Amino acid sequence: MKNIEQIAEAVSRGQRITPEEALILWDAPLWLLGRLATERKRAKSGDALYYNRNIHVEPTNICVFNCRFCSYRRPADSPEAWDYTIEQMEDTVRAYVGKGLTELHIVGGVHPKHDLWFYTELIRRLKAILPDAAIKAFTAVELAYMIEKAGLSYREGLEELKRAGMEAIPGGGAEIFDEKLRAEICPDKGSTAVWLEMHRTAHELGIPTNATILYGHRESREQRIDHLRRLRELQDATGGFNAFIPLKYRSRNNSMQELGEVSVVEDMRMLAMSRIFLDNFDHIKAYWVMYGKSVAEMALSFGADDIDGTIDDSTKIYSMSGAEEQHPRLTIAEIERMAAGAGLRAVERDTVYNEIKR
Repeated sequence: MKNIEQIAEAVSRGQRITPEEALILWDAPLWLLGRLATERKRAKSGDALYYNRNIHVEPTNICVFNCRFCSYRRPADSPEAWDYTIEQMEDTVRAYVGKGLTELHIVGGVHPKHDLWFYTELIRRLKAILPDAAIKAFTAVELAYMIEKAGLSYREGLEELKRAGMEAIPGGGAEIFDEKLRAEICPDKGSTAVWLEMHRTAHELGIPTNATILYGHRESREQRIDHLRRLRELQDATGGFNAFIPLKYRSRNNSMQELGEVSVVEDMRMLAMSRIFLDNFDHIKAYWVMYGKSVAEMALSFGADDIDGTIDDSTKIYSMSGAEEQHPRLTIAEIERMAAGAGLRAVERDTVYNEIKR
């Protein structure tokens, strides 16, 4: 078996590492992981730090599932629950007409009464208001529920959503692929097999997607690497993933809060190892809303080449779980300063990473 130095040398030569080698490399000095991840990032995207002008639309936090790590979900009778009408969401989006928005990110709870036809109508009506903004919508878990409720196959349901104007799918709902651990933290949620099948089918239909992992709870390093391995294998087969986003477990206001949270050092290891292991993913995103601005800036030295977008205080998912950014909003000037501090160039992108020049 190779040692850390031999594995690091292979990474520097651009070689793919095995899961066994990844497990060894995980214990490398942090400076070394940062250097290796930065080399891989530079080979993929040069000196670019990508961002977009986006907002989130979160139709509801009412959900048929009750995942142990979730701080967002509320029962229907809770005073903290919301369930927006299509007209209310139209009003929200209409406020951004003429502001250069390039993406609407739509995710929320799995509402028991909202079906595929509710969401196709929502997409059509929001797209009519902002025709130049791409709609990236619904986790695989949301998709499976609404499509099954309509009595369609995943392929048929995705085709309906694509016809309505859905252009990409976010990566949420992956959580952790290890089936035994998944059964402990989200036992009634869509399975690993469903998540992978939904994304594979989307790729076959020409719908690009992102991928995620929820880390920093009860998972082992072996389970993290297994998760990355399954994503790398699917990307080998389809090439349909745009970006990978490690999502840190935040402990406030959920039933696993006794676990606490992992350190920023572990965050950097997770990011760096993601960039090193996922050699067939072009982009690694440090989602600034989750990490906070200062940690997201640090992530730019550990392989991340994307921090997501301007957001404009339009998401509550991480603020409800205790994240630092309670009213997340990022200006273009702030992004440019973050990029310059890391020796990078801020590049505005669209949903599929085409550069936007204004």
